[in-house]
Amino acid sequence: MKILLNKNDLNEALLGVSNLGFIPTMGSLHRGHISLIKKSLKECNKTIVSIFINPTQFNNKQDFKRYPKNYKKDLFILKKLGVNLVFLPHKKEIYNYKRKSKIRLNKKDMILCAKYRKGHFEGVIDVMDRFTKIIRPNKIFMGEKDFQQLCLVKKYIEKRYKSKIISCKTIRDRNKLVLSSRNLLLKKKELIKAGKITQNVFNIKKKLIKTTNKNKQLAILKNRIAKLYDIKIEYFELRNKFNLRITNKLKNSKIFISYYLNKVRLIDNI
Repeated sequence: MKILLNKNDLNEALLGVSNLGFIPTMGSLHRGHISLIKKSLKECNKTIVSIFINPTQFNNKQDFKRYPKNYKKDLFILKKLGVNLVFLPHKKEIYNYKRKSKIRLNKKDMILCAKYRKGHFEGVIDVMDRFTKIIRPNKIFMGEKDFQQLCLVKKYIEKRYKSKIISCKTIRDRNKLVLSSRNLLLKKKELIKAGKITQNVFNIKKKLIKTTNKNKQLAILKNRIAKLYDIKIEYFELRNKFNLRITNKLKNSKIFISYYLNKVRLIDNI
Protein backbone atom coordinates (compact mmCIF):
# COMPACT_ATOMS: atom_id res chain seq x y z
CA MET A 1 0.00 0.00 0.00
CA LYS A 2 1.41 3.36 -1.07
CA ILE A 3 0.68 6.49 0.97
CA LEU A 4 0.63 9.60 -1.21
CA LEU A 5 0.96 13.05 0.36
CA ASN A 6 1.10 15.33 -2.69
CA LYS A 7 0.10 15.58 -6.35
CA ASN A 8 3.55 14.71 -7.66
CA ASP A 9 3.48 11.38 -5.82
CA LEU A 10 -0.11 10.89 -6.97
CA ASN A 11 0.67 11.48 -10.65
CA GLU A 12 3.62 9.10 -10.48
CA ALA A 13 1.57 6.36 -8.78
CA LEU A 14 -1.30 6.68 -11.29
CA LEU A 15 0.88 6.59 -14.39
CA GLY A 16 -0.46 3.91 -16.74
CA VAL A 17 -3.24 2.83 -14.38
CA SER A 18 -6.51 1.84 -16.06
CA ASN A 19 -9.89 1.05 -14.50
CA LEU A 20 -9.23 3.03 -11.32
CA GLY A 21 -11.70 3.05 -8.43
CA PHE A 22 -11.85 5.99 -6.02
CA ILE A 23 -13.44 6.25 -2.58
CA PRO A 24 -13.41 9.78 -1.10
CA THR A 25 -13.56 9.77 2.72
CA MET A 26 -12.99 12.07 5.68
CA GLY A 27 -11.50 9.20 7.69
CA SER A 28 -12.76 7.52 10.88
CA LEU A 29 -13.53 4.54 8.66
CA HIS A 30 -16.37 2.16 9.49
CA ARG A 31 -18.15 -0.78 7.81
CA GLY A 32 -19.94 1.62 5.49
CA HIS A 33 -16.63 2.81 4.03
CA ILE A 34 -15.33 -0.77 4.00
CA SER A 35 -18.28 -1.91 1.86
CA LEU A 36 -17.45 0.81 -0.71
CA ILE A 37 -13.77 -0.17 -0.73
CA LYS A 38 -14.54 -3.88 -1.17
CA LYS A 39 -16.82 -3.08 -4.12
CA SER A 40 -14.05 -1.06 -5.75
CA LEU A 41 -11.44 -3.76 -5.12
CA LYS A 42 -13.76 -6.25 -6.80
CA GLU A 43 -14.67 -4.10 -9.81
CA CYS A 44 -11.47 -2.14 -10.51
CA ASN A 45 -7.83 -2.93 -11.30
CA LYS A 46 -6.61 -0.49 -8.66
CA THR A 47 -8.29 1.34 -5.80
CA ILE A 48 -7.39 4.69 -4.29
CA VAL A 49 -8.87 5.99 -1.03
CA SER A 50 -8.55 9.61 0.04
CA ILE A 51 -8.66 10.81 3.64
CA PHE A 52 -9.31 14.53 3.74
CA ILE A 53 -11.49 16.42 6.20
CA ASN A 54 -12.73 19.10 3.83
CA PRO A 55 -13.07 22.45 5.65
CA THR A 56 -15.28 24.10 3.01
CA GLN A 57 -18.22 21.75 3.58
CA PHE A 58 -18.56 22.60 7.27
CA ASN A 59 -20.95 25.45 7.98
CA ASN A 60 -20.08 25.19 11.68
CA LYS A 61 -16.47 25.73 12.85
CA GLN A 62 -17.00 23.71 16.04
CA ASP A 63 -18.34 20.80 13.98
CA PHE A 64 -15.15 20.90 11.88
CA LYS A 65 -12.90 21.00 14.95
CA ARG A 66 -14.50 18.05 16.68
CA TYR A 67 -14.95 15.84 13.63
CA PRO A 68 -13.51 12.43 14.70
CA LYS A 69 -9.98 11.61 13.52
CA ASN A 70 -8.01 8.36 13.76
CA TYR A 71 -5.47 8.16 10.94
CA LYS A 72 -3.47 5.32 12.50
CA LYS A 73 -6.52 3.08 12.73
CA ASP A 74 -7.69 4.12 9.24
CA LEU A 75 -4.37 3.20 7.63
CA PHE A 76 -4.36 -0.15 9.46
CA ILE A 77 -7.85 -0.92 8.07
CA LEU A 78 -6.88 0.12 4.53
CA LYS A 79 -3.71 -1.97 4.56
CA LYS A 80 -5.60 -5.02 5.83
CA LEU A 81 -8.19 -4.62 3.06
CA GLY A 82 -5.48 -4.57 0.39
CA VAL A 83 -6.02 -1.02 -0.84
CA ASN A 84 -3.41 -0.03 -3.44
CA LEU A 85 -3.15 3.71 -2.85
CA VAL A 86 -4.05 6.13 -0.06
CA PHE A 87 -4.12 9.88 -0.74
CA LEU A 88 -3.55 12.01 2.38
CA PRO A 89 -3.29 15.54 0.99
CA HIS A 90 -2.75 18.78 2.87
CA LYS A 91 -5.34 21.51 2.33
CA LYS A 92 -2.86 23.45 0.12
CA GLU A 93 -2.59 20.48 -2.27
CA ILE A 94 -6.34 20.53 -2.95
CA TYR A 95 -7.09 24.24 -2.71
CA ASN A 96 -4.11 25.50 -4.70
CA TYR A 97 -6.19 27.59 -7.11
CA LYS A 98 -9.25 29.81 -7.00
CA ARG A 99 -12.32 28.83 -8.95
CA LYS A 100 -13.21 31.08 -11.89
CA SER A 101 -16.87 30.89 -10.93
CA LYS A 102 -18.49 29.89 -7.65
CA ILE A 103 -20.47 26.68 -7.39
CA ARG A 104 -24.11 27.50 -6.82
CA LEU A 105 -27.06 25.20 -6.24
CA ASN A 106 -30.28 25.63 -8.17
CA LYS A 107 -33.27 26.91 -6.21
CA LYS A 108 -35.00 23.53 -6.54
CA ASP A 109 -32.01 21.88 -4.83
CA MET A 110 -32.26 24.07 -1.72
CA ILE A 111 -34.13 21.37 0.17
CA LEU A 112 -33.35 18.88 2.96
CA CYS A 113 -29.72 19.36 4.13
CA ALA A 114 -29.10 22.19 1.65
CA LYS A 115 -31.83 24.20 3.35
CA TYR A 116 -30.27 23.85 6.81
CA ARG A 117 -26.53 23.71 6.03
CA LYS A 118 -25.68 26.82 4.05
CA GLY A 119 -22.71 26.28 1.73
CA HIS A 120 -22.34 22.59 2.67
CA PHE A 121 -23.04 21.02 -0.71
CA GLU A 122 -21.21 23.78 -2.56
CA GLY A 123 -18.15 22.72 -0.52
CA VAL A 124 -18.73 19.03 -1.21
CA ILE A 125 -19.13 19.55 -4.96
CA ASP A 126 -16.07 21.83 -5.06
CA VAL A 127 -13.79 19.28 -3.36
CA MET A 128 -15.18 16.40 -5.45
CA ASP A 129 -14.53 18.41 -8.60
CA ARG A 130 -10.94 19.04 -7.50
CA PHE A 131 -10.33 15.38 -6.56
CA THR A 132 -11.85 14.07 -9.80
CA LYS A 133 -9.74 16.47 -11.85
CA ILE A 134 -6.44 15.26 -10.36
CA ILE A 135 -7.23 11.56 -9.80
CA ARG A 136 -9.24 10.94 -13.00
CA PRO A 137 -10.91 7.75 -11.70
CA ASN A 138 -13.08 5.52 -13.84
CA LYS A 139 -15.46 4.88 -10.96
CA ILE A 140 -16.23 6.82 -7.77
CA PHE A 141 -17.97 4.81 -5.05
CA MET A 142 -20.39 6.69 -2.78
CA GLY A 143 -22.93 5.51 -0.20
CA GLU A 144 -26.68 6.16 -0.24
CA LYS A 145 -26.60 7.27 3.41
CA ASP A 146 -25.89 10.83 2.18
CA PHE A 147 -28.54 10.50 -0.54
CA GLN A 148 -28.93 14.16 -1.46
CA GLN A 149 -25.14 14.52 -1.63
CA LEU A 150 -24.94 11.45 -3.88
CA CYS A 151 -27.55 12.92 -6.27
CA LEU A 152 -25.90 16.36 -6.47
CA VAL A 153 -22.35 15.03 -6.90
CA LYS A 154 -23.46 12.49 -9.54
CA LYS A 155 -25.23 15.19 -11.56
CA TYR A 156 -22.23 17.56 -11.41
CA ILE A 157 -19.36 15.10 -11.93
CA GLU A 158 -20.88 12.90 -14.65
CA LYS A 159 -21.76 15.99 -16.67
CA ARG A 160 -18.13 17.17 -16.71
CA TYR A 161 -15.98 14.03 -16.48
CA LYS A 162 -15.85 10.48 -17.80
CA SER A 163 -15.90 9.23 -14.21
CA LYS A 164 -18.97 7.20 -13.22
CA ILE A 165 -20.54 7.58 -9.78
CA ILE A 166 -21.40 4.16 -8.32
CA SER A 167 -24.21 4.25 -5.79
CA CYS A 168 -23.79 1.79 -2.89
CA LYS A 169 -26.33 0.59 -0.33
CA THR A 170 -26.48 2.09 3.17
CA ILE A 171 -24.86 -0.08 5.85
CA ARG A 172 -26.60 -0.29 9.24
CA ASP A 173 -25.83 -1.75 12.66
CA ARG A 174 -27.96 -4.44 14.35
CA ASN A 175 -30.35 -1.75 15.65
CA LYS A 176 -30.83 -0.47 12.07
CA LEU A 177 -28.92 2.74 12.85
CA VAL A 178 -27.05 3.95 9.79
CA LEU A 179 -23.27 3.80 10.22
CA SER A 180 -21.60 7.21 10.33
CA SER A 181 -18.29 8.61 11.55
CA ARG A 182 -20.33 11.07 13.64
CA ASN A 183 -21.67 8.15 15.68
CA LEU A 184 -18.29 8.19 17.46
CA LEU A 185 -19.35 11.47 19.06
CA LEU A 186 -22.32 9.78 20.74
CA LYS A 187 -22.41 7.96 24.07
CA LYS A 188 -23.73 4.40 24.34
CA LYS A 189 -27.19 5.43 25.61
CA GLU A 190 -27.45 8.00 22.77
CA LEU A 191 -26.59 5.34 20.18
CA ILE A 192 -29.35 3.14 21.61
CA LYS A 193 -31.80 6.06 21.40
CA ALA A 194 -30.76 6.79 17.79
CA GLY A 195 -31.36 3.11 16.95
CA LYS A 196 -34.87 3.29 18.44
CA ILE A 197 -35.63 6.42 16.41
CA THR A 198 -34.53 4.62 13.23
CA GLN A 199 -36.66 1.56 14.02
CA ASN A 200 -39.60 3.89 14.64
CA VAL A 201 -39.17 5.49 11.20
CA PHE A 202 -39.03 2.04 9.54
CA ASN A 203 -42.34 1.15 11.26
CA ILE A 204 -43.86 4.49 10.24
CA LYS A 205 -43.06 3.83 6.57
CA LYS A 206 -44.85 0.47 6.76
CA LYS A 207 -47.93 2.08 8.33
CA LEU A 208 -48.03 4.81 5.66
CA ILE A 209 -49.31 2.22 3.17
CA LYS A 210 -52.78 2.52 4.71
CA THR A 211 -52.62 6.33 5.04
CA THR A 212 -54.23 8.52 2.35
CA ASN A 213 -52.61 11.87 3.17
CA LYS A 214 -49.09 10.68 3.93
CA ASN A 215 -47.48 14.11 4.32
CA LYS A 216 -50.11 15.30 6.79
CA GLN A 217 -49.55 12.15 8.84
CA LEU A 218 -45.75 12.63 8.72
CA ALA A 219 -46.12 16.18 10.07
CA ILE A 220 -48.09 14.81 13.04
CA LEU A 221 -45.58 12.00 13.61
CA LYS A 222 -42.64 14.41 13.39
CA ASN A 223 -43.89 16.30 16.45
CA ARG A 224 -44.69 13.05 18.24
CA ILE A 225 -41.18 11.63 17.72
CA ALA A 226 -39.53 14.94 18.70
CA LYS A 227 -41.42 14.92 22.03
CA LEU A 228 -41.02 11.20 22.67
CA TYR A 229 -37.22 11.19 22.23
CA ASP A 230 -36.60 14.82 23.22
CA ILE A 231 -34.83 15.69 19.96
CA LYS A 232 -34.80 18.62 17.55
CA ILE A 233 -35.96 17.45 14.11
CA GLU A 234 -34.98 19.62 11.12
CA TYR A 235 -36.91 17.73 8.46
CA PHE A 236 -39.06 14.62 8.25
CA GLU A 237 -40.33 14.29 4.68
CA LEU A 238 -41.45 11.77 2.08
CA ARG A 239 -39.72 12.42 -1.23
CA ASN A 240 -39.35 10.72 -4.59
CA LYS A 241 -35.92 9.06 -4.78
CA PHE A 242 -35.36 10.01 -8.43
CA ASN A 243 -36.07 13.75 -8.34
CA LEU A 244 -36.25 14.40 -4.54
CA ARG A 245 -39.63 16.11 -4.90
CA ILE A 246 -42.22 15.88 -2.11
CA THR A 247 -44.56 13.00 -2.91
CA ASN A 248 -47.68 11.37 -1.50
CA LYS A 249 -46.79 7.98 -3.01
CA LEU A 250 -44.73 5.29 -1.29
CA LYS A 251 -43.53 3.75 -4.56
CA ASN A 252 -39.99 4.95 -5.43
CA SER A 253 -39.91 7.16 -2.33
CA LYS A 254 -37.90 7.55 0.86
CA ILE A 255 -38.52 9.15 4.22
CA PHE A 256 -35.75 11.69 4.76
CA ILE A 257 -34.95 12.67 8.34
CA SER A 258 -32.43 14.97 10.01
CA TYR A 259 -32.24 15.57 13.76
CA TYR A 260 -29.92 16.61 16.58
CA LEU A 261 -29.01 14.26 19.40
CA ASN A 262 -26.84 15.96 22.04
CA LYS A 263 -25.62 18.56 19.49
CA VAL A 264 -24.67 15.81 17.01
CA ARG A 265 -26.52 16.05 13.69
CA LEU A 266 -27.73 12.72 12.31
CA ILE A 267 -29.36 12.07 8.93
CA ASP A 268 -31.01 9.06 7.33
CA ASN A 269 -33.23 8.04 4.42
CA ILE A 270 -35.51 5.03 4.70
